[in-house]
Order: sequence, then structure tokens, then C-alpha cells
Amino acid sequence: MKNSVKVHAALFLVALIYAANYSISKDVMPHYMGPFGLVLLRIVGATLFFTVVSRMVAPHDRIIGRADNLRAVACGVLGIGLNQLLFFSGLNLTSPINASLIQTVAPIVTVLASVVLLGEKLTLPRLLGIVLAGAGAALIILGRSGPVAVAGQDGTLGNLFILLNATAFGVYLVIVMPLMRKYHPFTVLARIFLVGAVLAVPAGWQQVQTPDYAHFPLSIWAAIIYMVVCLTILAYLLNNWALKYASPALLGAYIYLQPALAVLIAVSLGKDTLTSAKALQALLIFGGVFLVSRKAKQPKPAPVPLEAVKD
Repeated sequence: MKNSVKVHAALFLVALIYAANYSISKDVMPHYMGPFGLVLLRIVGATLFFTVVSRMVAPHDRIIGRADNLRAVACGVLGIGLNQLLFFSGLNLTSPINASLIQTVAPIVTVLASVVLLGEKLTLPRLLGIVLAGAGAALIILGRSGPVAVAGQDGTLGNLFILLNATAFGVYLVIVMPLMRKYHPFTVLARIFLVGAVLAVPAGWQQVQTPDYAHFPLSIWAAIIYMVVCLTILAYLLNNWALKYASPALLGAYIYLQPALAVLIAVSLGKDTLTSAKALQALLIFGGVFLVSRKAKQPKPAPVPLEAVKD
């Protein structure tokens, strides 16, 4: 199999894993386990895995220095702890389609964070894209919750949690890059997941003790294993490998694919419905992300005068 085919296969599988999670998680929450309990299982499982692997592949690699250690703590808080707590809390309250659409705002946040933290230039097309995507996300958050929200659930609050989740993850992508370039990826992952576990354990301890595990159907156990193994560990390993060969444009294309797959899965399983309003909101967000993801054209070099060439 050619390397380019392997890259496309890896990125498609990652998109499919994330897309399926929006519907699979709804089978577990809130009837069998609360969102924080799932976060605890997912983060603790990934922490153990990445810690063991990091000791095997990079036993002498350590994050050193005050600045790098503080950055690792910030990455663990934003990219692992808050990111997952907000995501599963929001998904517990809102619909799979709404959650998948709002999630695509993350690249917008990454651009804004790059402008603020790295001093990158904010062009007019990017600014227009931010406005379009923001309008689409606002329409989803402020719109009617739909049939997925049940008594006692607040779909608007769930949408807001997903937006905050996308914001935390977008900032995380910017601040984690210096660590990924300086240390082995598994060293960084082991540390930031450990930080995330410090948040997840106290937050989810009660919810992980409450369920009646003895009466869990096999399908629920399969869903939990899927979220721990596939969603956290396998998806990252595939994504991390593909990043070595894939272009930013290709990664952007697969970002668009995730909500499309999530819609197909949710609708086919009867867990959500695709309305014309949601389609319009999706177009606004996708259009905004497309404009933001476009690179600014580099100015053409000035032509060299013929006389100068002769000289």
C-alpha cells in the first residue's frame, strides 16, 4: 500500500472514530454513567497507557525547566482536563449533530490564539471567516434544543459547553506545539494526561462509583472500551503518525469530514434529525473555517531589471 493511501486511510479512520463517538456516547450518558465518570475512565486509561509507552520508547526523555513544566501543566488543564469535562458535559445535554458542528470552531480558535500568542497576522478573509463561523455557532447555541433534550436537560447550556470545549482545545493546539517539537511526543502526552487526571479524578470519582456495573449490557461495556481505547489512544496514534506526512490542507479537509460523518451516523441510528436550519448553520461554520484555513498569498518578488542582470 502506498504511503499516501495509508495517510488517507489513517485520517479517515480518525474522523470516523470521532464522528461515531457523538452517537456512541449518548448510549452511555446519562442512563448508565454520568459524563464526568466517563472522562475519568478515559483519561486515567490513557494516562496509564502513555506513561508505560513513554518509558519504553523514550526512557531518558524528561520535561525540564520551569517554563516548560508550566506549559505542560497549562496543556494538561486546557487540552485534557477541561477539554474532556466540557465536551462530555455538553454532549450529555445537546444533540450529536449540534455538538459535531460546534466542534469545528476549534480551528477558528487556534487562529485567534496564534494571533494573540504568536503574533500572526489576521487578514481580512480570516476575519470574515471568524465572523461567519461565529454566527453559525451562535445560531446553534441560541436555537431550539430539539427532541434530544429531555426533561431536566438544558440544550443551550450543552451547546455552550461544547463551544467552551472547542475553545480550550483550540488554545491547547497552539501552546502544545513548542513541547512537541522539543520533547518526544509520548513524553509530552504522558505528562499532560497526568495533569488532566488530577482534574478528572476528583470531578468524576462519585459518578464512577455510582453505576451498577454488574447489570451493564455488553453493548455499554463495548461503548466504554471504545471511548477509552479507540477515541483516546488509537485516534491519537493514527493522527500523530499522519501528521508526519499530511499537509495542513489535507488535515483541514478531514476536519470538515468529521461532522458530515457524525450527521450520517446520528441520523441513520435515529439519534438526531438533520433540519434545514442545521444545514444552514453548518454552511456558515464550514464557510468560516474554510476562509480561516486559507493561507495568505505570498507577494510575488519584484522583477529584476534587465540592466542589473547584465551587470
